[in-house]
Amino acid sequence: MNTDENRLRLTILGGFLGAGKSTWLRHQLFVKTYDNPHVIVNEVATHAVDDTLLAGARELDVLAGGCVCCDQMDEMIALLHRICNDRSRKQDGPQTRQLVFEMSGVADPGKVVAAIQDDPVLARHIVLDEIIVVVDALHGLEQLKSEALARAQIEAADRIIIAKTDSCQQPALANLVATLHQINSTPDFRACAFGVEEALPDLPDVAPVGLPKLEGKEDQEPLTSLPLNLDDFSSQGDIWVGFSIWLSAMLHTHGDRLVRVKGVVRTPTGRLLLQSVRKVMQAPERMPAVQDRGARSSDNTVVLIGRGLDHELIKASLHKTVKKTQT
Repeated sequence: MNTDENRLRLTILGGFLGAGKSTWLRHQLFVKTYDNPHVIVNEVATHAVDDTLLAGARELDVLAGGCVCCDQMDEMIALLHRICNDRSRKQDGPQTRQLVFEMSGVADPGKVVAAIQDDPVLARHIVLDEIIVVVDALHGLEQLKSEALARAQIEAADRIIIAKTDSCQQPALANLVATLHQINSTPDFRACAFGVEEALPDLPDVAPVGLPKLEGKEDQEPLTSLPLNLDDFSSQGDIWVGFSIWLSAMLHTHGDRLVRVKGVVRTPTGRLLLQSVRKVMQAPERMPAVQDRGARSSDNTVVLIGRGLDHELIKASLHKTVKKTQT
C-alpha cells in the first residue's frame, strides 16, 4: 500500500442493511479513532438519517437517494473531486488527512474502490487504508444465504466487525464466523457491542454453513425506500402512541420484506433513535443531550427500506392508526 503522507487515507465502512455501521462509527468518532476525519455517508433513502448520529466528524457530506455503486456513482466521484480540490487549495491551517466513507447497506465496496482507482485524479490524491465490513450477528447468516451482495461485501473486507454479539448465542455465532471464514479467510475478525470492539469469545470448532448458489441481486425484487415524515400524519401534535402501535404491527406482518427501519422521532420524553432489522426492533435510544439544541431536518422522519412495499397502502394504514389513537 502506498504510504505517501500527502494523500488522503480512505477507510471504507460497509455492511448489509442494519448491520450496525453507524453505531460502530459513532463510537469510533467519540473515542477519536480517526484523526479529524472527513466523513461521507451514503443513504439509499432520499431522506438521510445517519448524519444526525455522526456529530464527531470534522466535516460531513451526505449522498442520499441511491447507492453509490450505481445511482449515485457520478455524485460520489464529483464529491471526492471537490474534497481533493479543496484540500489542495488550502495552504494554511490543519488539513483533513482521513476520509471515512460509510456506504449504504446495498453498496459493494469493491465497486467503489475500482471507481476511485480508475479516476486518474482521485488515484493520485486518495489511498485506500482499509475496507471494514460490519456483520449483524443475529441476521448475518440468513443474509449470506439469501443476498449475493452480502457475500460480495465479505469478499472485499480487510477487517470484519461482528456486531450485536452480546445478543447472540455462541453456537449461532460460531456458525456465522465459520461461514465468514469460508468466504474470506484473510480479514481480522472482531466482536462489537454498541460500537465498542472486543476480541471474539472462544468459540466451538464447527463447519461452515452451506450456502446456496445465488446468481446476483438483480434476480431479486429491488429494495425501495419510503421516508415517512410523521408531522404529515396528524395536525394534533404528538402521534407517538399511534405510531408505535402501527410500527409494531408493521414489523409483525411484514418483517421478512421490511428489511430496515431507521429514524429519529420526537416523543414526550425526548428524541429517540429507532432502528430495526427485519422483525427485530432494537431498544429505542435517547439521543445525546448535545444533539437536542433545536429541531433538525431529520427529526420525526422514519425511513422504511424493503421489498414489495406498497407505499400508498403503508401511508394510509399509518394515517388510520394515528387517527384511531387520537379520537
